[in-house]
Amino acid sequence: MFSWLGTDDRRRKDPEVFQTVSEGLKKLYKSKLLPLEEHYRFHEFHSPALEDADFDNKPMVLLVGQYSTGKTTFIRYLLEQDFPGMRIGPEPTTDSFIAVMQGEVEGVIPGNALVVDPKKPFRKLNAFGNAFLNRFVCAQLPNPVLESISIIDTPGILSGEKQRISRGYDFAAVLEWLAERVDRIILLFDAHKLDISDEFSEVIKALKNHEDKMRVVLNKADQIETQQLMRVYGALMWSLGKIVNTPEVIRVYIGSFWSHPLLIPDNRKLFEAEEQDLFKDIQSLPRNAALRKLNDLIKRARLAKVHAYIISSLKKEMPSVFGKDNKKKELVNNLAEIYGRIEREHQISPGDFPNLKRMQDQLQAQDFSKFQPLKSKLLEVVDDMLCHDIAQLMVLVRQEESQRPAPMVKGGAFEGTRHGPFGHGYGEGAGEGIGDAEWIVARDKPMYDEIFYTLSPVDGKITGANAKKEMLRSKLPNSVLGKIWKLADTDKDGMLDDEEFALANHLIKVKLEGHELPNELPAHLLPPSKRKVAE
Repeated sequence: MFSWLGTDDRRRKDPEVFQTVSEGLKKLYKSKLLPLEEHYRFHEFHSPALEDADFDNKPMVLLVGQYSTGKTTFIRYLLEQDFPGMRIGPEPTTDSFIAVMQGEVEGVIPGNALVVDPKKPFRKLNAFGNAFLNRFVCAQLPNPVLESISIIDTPGILSGEKQRISRGYDFAAVLEWLAERVDRIILLFDAHKLDISDEFSEVIKALKNHEDKMRVVLNKADQIETQQLMRVYGALMWSLGKIVNTPEVIRVYIGSFWSHPLLIPDNRKLFEAEEQDLFKDIQSLPRNAALRKLNDLIKRARLAKVHAYIISSLKKEMPSVFGKDNKKKELVNNLAEIYGRIEREHQISPGDFPNLKRMQDQLQAQDFSKFQPLKSKLLEVVDDMLCHDIAQLMVLVRQEESQRPAPMVKGGAFEGTRHGPFGHGYGEGAGEGIGDAEWIVARDKPMYDEIFYTLSPVDGKITGANAKKEMLRSKLPNSVLGKIWKLADTDKDGMLDDEEFALANHLIKVKLEGHELPNELPAHLLPPSKRKVAE
């Protein structure tokens, strides 16, 4: 008698102990939520079962946008290097989903091989068939940015019914599957030719319930004048307001995310402040990854509970022998009433229920006689998980967050925005590989010296502020100029002497000619007066 009291006491005295959040999420899902999902066929209606890789993978950023909005260029800008399979052009070039991930060797893994790799979080994508898998690849390469995050490039969204049919797979469903598992969804728009096609509108609606992950980038904003930019921004916010039904205004970042000179530099300060904000948001992802996965598991558990109530209610209403087909049609047509009854009986928020129309469509193909009746024990286990185990994990989440450095995403464009007068801090120098090589900058130094002595040097050096004014004439983005500053300021004193100033201008010239900047200064670029010190 009253044995449940002792059981509950033991449960509270001996809560399950986890070493990491990832381990805890995996154990809770497999032992407490998965049985409920399998019993009520949750995976046939909503989302495939989660695997270990879904809990262990790095934070992922999903890029979505119409063709020629700069998605692939945006990735290249972040990485500061090409990645396998990338193609850039004004016409629709990316016709595949490309998962850009860290790898020791640069190469491409095709979709069919990717979905059988247990270490990758993509195994359940095989349900979308060969038409999709032939358009899905993983580009692997060694890059410091990818040590902390992965990025998924998507095909450019087109308008018109013909393009949607020709894909051969459910494009919106694939995006919805990915949206459930990524940490950030970035919608890119082209400020120069803003419009939201029918398919793009459908895609944004398919991302419903993931608005908290969504950010918007108004790209290529340097191509239009300030007045026109204000109109474009207003039009974009108005269009998004009709599609994204959230009480909060969605965050829109305005800028030009590539390493070319700005065409119209009038709004430079705005662009670079926006870029810093976006970078901080992306850099926070690894720190908040555990909390995001915990939040997603809670949302999944709430949906699984509601699904169990719906399926068991339909089972209860079905006759045992005659009139099954007619009763099934009646129940599907009256599903809204069943939703209302469940909402009242179990005090469930309307926002926890699945989309009514989609659920009705899915139920059409189901055999209601195979549905299971309500099994309270399974629901009690999930409730116990939400009330007790999740609270234990929240403590562990905070502990893990406090131990992680901030920011965690480093390298690529994230480094360039942090150096000298173009950001915060000056970074570390590079004095390796010094030899007797001729200083290649020497041939143009007299020309750079003429400019140097007009900038009011004191004790043979100019301040960061004066150097910045001159370097901004190049119209290169701050992330690029910050990297140039890091390379040129060999003394790391926040000022430039004549040799360092000449080196900075030489590196600007190299970049404007379309060449890549070195990560470390080679011998032929290191100023002669610094070589002995570095050696």
